[in-house]
Amino acid sequence: MSGPGAITGSRPSGLLLHRAFRTFWAADTVSQFGTYVGNTVLALVAATTLAATPLEMGLLGAAETAGYLLIGLPAGVWVTQAKQRRLMRRVGIVRAVLMGTIPVAWWAGGLTVPQLIVVALLCGVCAVLFDIAYQSHLPVLIARDQLLEGNARLQSSQSLAQITGPGLGGALVQLSGPAFPVAGTAVGHLTAALLLGRVRGDDPAPSSTCGHPSLLAEIRAGLQFTAQTRTLRAITACTATANLFSGIFGATQVYFLTRYLGLSDSAVGTTLSVAGVGGALGAISAHRVLRSVGQARAVWLVPALTFPWLLLVPLAGPHLSIAPALGGLLITGYGYVVYNVAQVSYRQGACPEDMLARVNATVRFLGFGALTVGALAGGALGELLGVRPTLWIGAVGTCLAVLWVACSPLRRMRDFEVDRRR
Repeated sequence: MSGPGAITGSRPSGLLLHRAFRTFWAADTVSQFGTYVGNTVLALVAATTLAATPLEMGLLGAAETAGYLLIGLPAGVWVTQAKQRRLMRRVGIVRAVLMGTIPVAWWAGGLTVPQLIVVALLCGVCAVLFDIAYQSHLPVLIARDQLLEGNARLQSSQSLAQITGPGLGGALVQLSGPAFPVAGTAVGHLTAALLLGRVRGDDPAPSSTCGHPSLLAEIRAGLQFTAQTRTLRAITACTATANLFSGIFGATQVYFLTRYLGLSDSAVGTTLSVAGVGGALGAISAHRVLRSVGQARAVWLVPALTFPWLLLVPLAGPHLSIAPALGGLLITGYGYVVYNVAQVSYRQGACPEDMLARVNATVRFLGFGALTVGALAGGALGELLGVRPTLWIGAVGTCLAVLWVACSPLRRMRDFEVDRRR
């Protein structure tokens, strides 16, 4: 394989010796910890302290990703025309300020579910710009043959945050109330912004708009590239479908753990951390798995073997019978991370630099837009059908998402080839 999406047999790239990447990695790690602690705290405060309904929990979950529906497509063009690290620093500061309003409201005795939803929505809009800029900037910061290693290291940080963040957030809420852990989240976003200011290396100047196509034309170019690249089209459909049903699942998961299983805040945090343990194992082994199995083959084979274990979660009951569900979360978390490392590395390797931000925006608009719709649907279904049936719908739909890639040309490939035929 010699295409840009293929895995080569080159020696390890030594990114640990790459100073700019190390600083960028540290900034991302701090931001990830802030995000996972913050998301857990907001959900727990809404479900327990403020006694939110399943519909309100669905609205809160939807708000976290609604930014991709609101600005997802134009954001790709804006990122292309911006200094990307400077943009990431600025949105990090804005997120710190927004999260800082929650402990202020708590101390003043005026914290409400609507405020949590508004803060989650605005932070989500900032996250759109940060995430698209981060994924588009990595190929500028490191060589393209280092992308697989770079993405695996960044995924390992996300998985570590996913392991410890929810448990830490749950314990802190139980010990000190919501104010302290949310303030810590704000400090995390601010620290990430400061670290990004210390990254050395190129931060490409904004693209001139003179003589460039209109905003709509550039958005259409990203959509067309995604639609016309057959492997990318299948991956995007799989991701969007999995996110749709994951949104349904996630909208009622905390409610299920607290109200149906009677778990404490710290126990909920620990339970949610289990998926992060699987994710950490996936990040550690992803590089080796993708080289041995094949990057294209792993995109359909790994989800096919791991996603069905999510079906154990709706079977859970109190006390010892929750153990199989924990195993399901562990294995599914592993599969998600290996899948993400494979498909993100492919996207970064296969897309031309001037198209990458727009393609990233398109994929994340569809993927996270589906997550938003799923969260709204999960809240509504939780009210209409009950929490456990809604979990079943989310788990089954997530398993079926793999059909998009299993029935695509990826089924006959070991590694990726760039194929832009319709």
